[in-house]
Amino acid sequence: MKKSLIIIFIVLIADQILKIWVKLNMCIGESINIFGDKCMLYFVENPGMAFGMKFGEDAGKLILTLIRIAVVTMLLIYIIKLTKSKNCKRGLVICLSLIIAGALGNILDSVFYGALFGPSTQSSVATFLPEGGGYGKLMYGKVVDMFYCPIIRGFWPNWVPIVGGQVFEFFRPIFNIADSAVTIGVAWLLIGYRRFSKHH
Repeated sequence: MKKSLIIIFIVLIADQILKIWVKLNMCIGESINIFGDKCMLYFVENPGMAFGMKFGEDAGKLILTLIRIAVVTMLLIYIIKLTKSKNCKRGLVICLSLIIAGALGNILDSVFYGALFGPSTQSSVATFLPEGGGYGKLMYGKVVDMFYCPIIRGFWPNWVPIVGGQVFEFFRPIFNIADSAVTIGVAWLLIGYRRFSKHH
């Protein structure tokens, strides 16, 4: 269990430090190149799911946050039982720890950021604990995303149905450390599923 807590703590702290720095130092839409124009910090906020996807309006936002909290609670209970098992596989614990850490990272944004920070706009950065209150209520904060990696840019050939002539971009989604942790954890879990299931 100690290793699991260390992984969750490291991912969570790194995720929140970067999000808070971006929130307090960058305007919406502002970018900072990391590796030229192939990888950059590009500040956006989204009210919904990972990688900038949305899920309904206020009701959808609340439902999504509650689902995340329920899933994380179940995973925490499961990982506690798992680490007590004699057949516990380290790889499985790492996968689940990454998923839990990533989910918690975005839960913190959703639950607290609306109440703790002033609004971020295209012309001004947010303030922490503003006098008039935050930009939203508890449970209705926006998730901070910042990694943008458009590795390949170009145009679809004109003969391609529907998208012909339009801009093609890979990788388009903007994400954060928490999203990355969940993605890595799930991918590793799927790749190692047979090996993990043999021992548990």
